[in-house]
Amino acid sequence: MSDYQMDGRSRVVEPSKPRILEILGPGLVTGASDDDPSGIATYSQAGAQFGYLASWTLLFTYPLMVAVQMISARIGRTTGRGLAGSMTKCYPRWLVATITVPLLIANVINLGADLGAMGDAAKLLLNGNSLIYVAAFGMICILLQILLKYKRYVAVLKWLSLALLSYVATVFVVHVDWPNLIRGLLLPTFKADPNYWSMIVAIFGTTISPYLFFWQASQEAEDLKEKPREEALVKQPQEAEKANTRITLDTVIGMAASNIVALAIITTTAATLNTAGITNIESSVDAAKAIEPLAGHFAQIIFATGIIGTGLLAVPVLAGSAAYAVGEAARWKVGLSREPSEAKAFYLTVALATVVGMLLNFTPIPPMKALFWSAVINGVAAVPVMIILILIASNREVMKQFVIGRALKTVGWASCFAMVAAVIGMALTALS
Repeated sequence: MSDYQMDGRSRVVEPSKPRILEILGPGLVTGASDDDPSGIATYSQAGAQFGYLASWTLLFTYPLMVAVQMISARIGRTTGRGLAGSMTKCYPRWLVATITVPLLIANVINLGADLGAMGDAAKLLLNGNSLIYVAAFGMICILLQILLKYKRYVAVLKWLSLALLSYVATVFVVHVDWPNLIRGLLLPTFKADPNYWSMIVAIFGTTISPYLFFWQASQEAEDLKEKPREEALVKQPQEAEKANTRITLDTVIGMAASNIVALAIITTTAATLNTAGITNIESSVDAAKAIEPLAGHFAQIIFATGIIGTGLLAVPVLAGSAAYAVGEAARWKVGLSREPSEAKAFYLTVALATVVGMLLNFTPIPPMKALFWSAVINGVAAVPVMIILILIASNREVMKQFVIGRALKTVGWASCFAMVAAVIGMALTALS
C-alpha cells in the first residue's frame, strides 16, 4: 500500500504511524556507531579481565546516553542546525574552536585505530596484508560519503547497523553463567583495584563520546533538507509533537541496541576468555583470535566479521562528525546532502580525517597508546560539550518554546556529573 492516501476532498494525508525504518534513523546509526572496533576492544578487555563484574555500567549509562543524545537530536531538529552551528550562535568562536579541535584530533586517532582493527580482521578472515586492507577500507569509507546521495548513504548506514547482530549471535554459541551475569548486571561491584576503576572509566568514555552528540544533531538537521514538507520546529511548531515522539523512540531504541551489543561482547568474552584465564586483550582482533579455540571457528568468524561491519559504519560517522563540527564552527557550507562542489571544504575535511587516520597505521605509534590518549581527550572534552549542550537546549532565544523539560534536563546534568567523576577517576588511576 502507498505511504500516502487521499481523503474525500482529494487532499494528501500522511499515515498516522510512520514505518519503522522512517522512525529509526539518526538515533539508530549513532547508537550502532558507538560499538566501533575500538569500543569492541574495550568491552572485550572488560569481559576478559573482570568477567561479568563490569556489566552494571551498561545498565547505569543507558539513561544517561539516552538523555544526552535526545538533547542533541532536539537541538538539531528544533533549530535546523548542527550542534557546532548552534554553539556559534550563542558563544564566541574561540570557545567553539577550543571544543571542536580536540574533537577532530580524538576522532582521527579513533578512526585510525578502527581502520587498523578492520584491516587485522580482514587478514584474519582472508589472509593477505592488513595494511592493504586498511587502505582499501579507508578509500571505501571516503567514497561512500562523497559519491552516494544522502538518502542512499543513510540507507547504507542503517543496513550496516545490522552487523551488530553478529555479537548478539555469539552469546548463543558460548556457555554463559547466567546467575553471575544477572548479578553483575543488577548489582554494581566496587573493587579496591585501580585497574578495575580504569576499566570503568574506559567504558564510560566509550559509551558517552562527544562525536556522537555532534553526529546525531547534524543528522537531524540534514534530514530536514531531504524532506521539503518539514522545517525546523522554530519555523514549523505544529510538527513538534510528532517530531519529538520520533526522536524519543529513535534514540531509546538506538542507545538500547548499542548497550545490548556491548553487554553481548562483555558476556561472550567473560564466558570464554575470563573462564579460561585469558585476561589480557590488546585489541578486538585479539579477542576474535582468542575466542576460536574456546568457542569454535564459527564464533571467531562472527566476531571478526562484526569488526569489519561496525568499522564501515563507525569510520564515516567519526569523519563526518568531525567535519560537521569544524565546518559549522568555521561557518562553511556543510552537509552530506550537499553536492561535493557545493561544500568542498566540508568534504575535504571528511577525506583528510580519514586519510590521516589511515596513515597512522603506517607509523610506529602503538595503536593502544593512541587509543588511550584518544579516550583521555574525549573524556575531558565531553564535560564542557555536555554543559554547553544542556545550556543551549534550555535557552529560549535558541529553542523558543521547545526548551527541554525538567526531567530531561535533570538526567542531562546527572550525565555531566557522571562524566566529571569518570574524568577524575581517569586522572586518579593514571597517577596511581
